[in-house]
Amino acid sequence: MINFKNNSIDSLNKPYKHVIKYIFSFCILLSLPSFAQEKTMAFEEYDPISTLVVPEHTVKKAKYPFIDIHNHQNNMPSQDLGYLVKQMDSLNMKFMINLSGKGSYRSGAREQGTDFLIQSVKAGKEKAGGRVIVFTNLNFSDIDNPNWSAETVKALEKEVKAGAMGLKIFKDLGLEVKDSKGNRIRTNDPRLDPIWAKCGELNIPILIHTGEPISFFDVHDKTNERWLELKQFPSRARPSTKYPSWKIVMDEQFDIIKRHPNTKFISAHLAWLGNNLPELGRLMNLYPNMYTEIGAVIHELGRQPKNARAFMIKYQDRVLFGKDIWTTSEYYTYFRLLETGDEYFPYYRKRHAFWRIYGLELPDEVLKKVYYKNALQLLPKLDKTQFPK
Repeated sequence: MINFKNNSIDSLNKPYKHVIKYIFSFCILLSLPSFAQEKTMAFEEYDPISTLVVPEHTVKKAKYPFIDIHNHQNNMPSQDLGYLVKQMDSLNMKFMINLSGKGSYRSGAREQGTDFLIQSVKAGKEKAGGRVIVFTNLNFSDIDNPNWSAETVKALEKEVKAGAMGLKIFKDLGLEVKDSKGNRIRTNDPRLDPIWAKCGELNIPILIHTGEPISFFDVHDKTNERWLELKQFPSRARPSTKYPSWKIVMDEQFDIIKRHPNTKFISAHLAWLGNNLPELGRLMNLYPNMYTEIGAVIHELGRQPKNARAFMIKYQDRVLFGKDIWTTSEYYTYFRLLETGDEYFPYYRKRHAFWRIYGLELPDEVLKKVYYKNALQLLPKLDKTQFPK
């Protein structure tokens, strides 16, 4: 029987004294932080509310009327374009460039795609007052046909005559498009040269989306900045076992820009070099016919406000406003980034950026160029009277 008479461990009988000391020591260990129950949560759940107190400016309407050079409306002939125009007005958007001119028919028969595009142009004029502009698209399904280049050029001429103001190249070229033998079609495949050259002759720009963010080509581990996006959308990964490297894919785009100096190219999404503005600047110095746009990459600009502001000012004649996904509330973040000097505010899509961003507070003349002047230079058929000088 244990004797607690003297209220001391030392007063216990020897066998019990060792047991009590062991239990006492174990309880002390459990109380230490390393032994305490650890609180955990998924990365997606972690969303702290900042305690930072700084000036905030919610900008729901652009300071100047603007042209969105990068948008997608896939079914213009049957869409309620009147409602779309009202949404545009709420943002101060004067023109929207619909890059999906052929909708889902860009992969069908060439004639079907052309017919759908003509209907889209007509709808834009009649139901949207000419404010939704259409770019055409290419169909690579029969690229092995010896007459493919000539027939595609002929269709391009017809589509431009019908009202298409540019050509959009989707990212499947260079990544997914294959010939009849299963070989990848490179972006700089010589069979495409007549199309690039014809666009120069017709004085229409090519907005070209090549590749993906470089992180999609990297190993999907804890060091990958787009870890969350690759977890949510595993099919966006571009492993080396299936795809060429990011550099190979992007160099193919830069090669056609180099070889076709008389054609104007708008490299989509800051050419996926928003995280490497010195390299983007180097390329733009090399190729005067290279332009770019900021759709879906402002989180890259916003985390380096000093560098980004300097870049936007230096290349103010070559950067256009673009958004990509049509969600009106997301435009507010674009306006806030471009127009204000706000600090440490959230980007709207965590899988793109888990960090906070900072405003660039661009000068008015730079804002005007990004919002509309540069686009008017590339799209001379647009009504310039809709904009201040």
